[in-house]
Amino acid sequence: MENYESTVSANLVASTGIATLVFASGLAYVMMKKGSRNDGDTEISVKEEEEVPPLDKSVFPGGHLTVYFGTQTGTAESFSQQIEREGEANGFKVQIVDLEDISEDVAGNMLSKLTRDDTGKNKAIFLMSTYGEGEPTDNAARVIRLLWKKSGLKGPNSDATEDEEEKKTEEDVTLDPTYLKGLDYAVFGLGNKQYQFFNAMGKAADSSLEKVGANKILEIGLGDDDDDLEADFDNWKDNIMWPALKKKYVDTLGSDNASKLNTVKKKKEVKLPPCHISVEYITSNQDKVDEISLNDVHSSSKHYFSAVDCPVTLKRELRSPEDGGSTLHMEIDISNSGGRVKYQTADNLGVLPVNSDAVVEAVASALEFDLDATFRLKAAPGQDSKHASLFPSPITVRECLSRYCNLTSAPRRSELKLLAAYAKDPIDKSALLRMASKEGKNEYREKILNAQIGLVDIVSKLCRSIRMPLEHFISVCPRLQTRYYTISSSSSCHPQSIHATVAITKTERSDGSIFKGVCSNHLADTSVNNTVRVFCRDSTFRLPSDPSTPIIMIGPGTGVAPMRALLQERSYMKLEKKLIVGPNVLYFGCKKRALDYLYEEEIEQFQKDGVLTQYHVAFSREQKEKVYVQNLLAKNAKETWKLINDLGAYVYVCGGVKMGGDVSITLRAIVSDMGEMSSDDAKNYLDKMTSKGRYIQELWA
Repeated sequence: MENYESTVSANLVASTGIATLVFASGLAYVMMKKGSRNDGDTEISVKEEEEVPPLDKSVFPGGHLTVYFGTQTGTAESFSQQIEREGEANGFKVQIVDLEDISEDVAGNMLSKLTRDDTGKNKAIFLMSTYGEGEPTDNAARVIRLLWKKSGLKGPNSDATEDEEEKKTEEDVTLDPTYLKGLDYAVFGLGNKQYQFFNAMGKAADSSLEKVGANKILEIGLGDDDDDLEADFDNWKDNIMWPALKKKYVDTLGSDNASKLNTVKKKKEVKLPPCHISVEYITSNQDKVDEISLNDVHSSSKHYFSAVDCPVTLKRELRSPEDGGSTLHMEIDISNSGGRVKYQTADNLGVLPVNSDAVVEAVASALEFDLDATFRLKAAPGQDSKHASLFPSPITVRECLSRYCNLTSAPRRSELKLLAAYAKDPIDKSALLRMASKEGKNEYREKILNAQIGLVDIVSKLCRSIRMPLEHFISVCPRLQTRYYTISSSSSCHPQSIHATVAITKTERSDGSIFKGVCSNHLADTSVNNTVRVFCRDSTFRLPSDPSTPIIMIGPGTGVAPMRALLQERSYMKLEKKLIVGPNVLYFGCKKRALDYLYEEEIEQFQKDGVLTQYHVAFSREQKEKVYVQNLLAKNAKETWKLINDLGAYVYVCGGVKMGGDVSITLRAIVSDMGEMSSDDAKNYLDKMTSKGRYIQELWA
């Protein structure tokens, strides 16, 4: 299952990566060293504060402003960098901190005297992503869950997704209404209205921060990635956040400071974009990369250092040639990964994509980069505190562009603005700035988003006067993000092999050229016995601990991937371990039996073996009226209600967001009608199932 091949504002994974911006108090963790304190009721490590030189109030009349981010795919981090770039012009000394790096001492960091103003308040901004259906991102999970426990609040899936280790380490954390007293904050959520729990992390952060004593200075702002996320963020940042911050922390200092601030702003306008990294070219042969601790690695880049090259052992087409598209079944051997790649049934497989040679060579030719040159990435002079390793080095320019630079996804408007600074031709500069502006957003949508124009197209075809040093390109270009696939195999049946079900993305652009999804086409182009770079991540799909509990699986198209894994596992329990296994019900959907009926023979074998108890398939194009899985589910309302209510069945849904929403509406109607309850009570019933891990969805837009 491939989620989001090309995105404009950071795609998500088994669902969509949504970001949340929380304005709160904070501090730069990089200016501290280890010590100890008692945080709540749990002994944790903390860092003793060092003395820091006073700020130049003529340059930073607003004082310190810390930007914390929690991100799954980089959107929140990108937005934090925008705030950092604009900080000095607005009177604030901005520093960026990854939430993962303060999780051992949340209050000690957010309320530190190092960034406290003269009134005793701290100021900061947090950008945090919502992962999946209302869950925190990996790097923000510990902070968010601590806030939930301190505030007494819970997220949509907080009980179901918290692992045993977290439960043990946080079970003694008590409510604390003054935990973050002294923190002024506001929240901006970045979400997608296609998902059930729209902006869940933004709303959760807003509520929990207030519950633990923080002072909210702005009402929550909500951005929608289904419409224009970047425009929502820009509007909030430019028209709400900065004006409010300046009014509260700058304007109160007098007109002299405002005059100096305007002088600073004029100076900033003529500068090229800052670059926090530098490149050191290496002339001698050096094959071995520098050894770097994962603690010193940029959070969004950790998988660049930890993923493992594993060979592809099998590829086969699952669709008919007459269908016109392609969905591949792939098997990847993990036996020689040294235990670094292991999985549980229906976990997520992370695949690090690779840009095609043609794309890489087009960018290098346009920007006059030597693909065979080798370089080491370093912090720019005076910028060490901001620098973290972005990817392994020394490295060739070719490998850097191939593996770590997002060259084909549509750049954000803010990135077009940065590119304009490097355009030599006034016409190119003007065009980029126009599309980057608020007034040019319709042109941007038409010429960049809808046309599926990537960075490679801009520098090699549309704005060929752009010239920039390699370090500036690496700084401006977004990182190439991991794509996630729900594993379609059972770890009991295939402990040394991971199976993936991959829909190959190819779409025709308006000019007749073909846009290719970078990851799916990388996998399609990888021959058997060649390797792909992968790792595994926990999934929310977990079978009930009691094998006799029924399960209902709803997975049309490539959404059948985790259902295949679950059926393999239940088959292993029944046929190999001789356990009593409860009913297994599968709803699958495709266009036509002869075109895109995935895993038909295997599904039939599950039926013959008595593993698949009931099977309902919707061929949407084989009759006059289209039929989908939710239509078949509605026809089986009485049976579904008995399984859910009387027998405690677990429900698993995987596929597109619209399908997931339709299934949710259908289930709500079934619960309401069969259970003789109101629609609101039916929703609460399903919400309780979700919180207990009995109603699990992995969806993508």
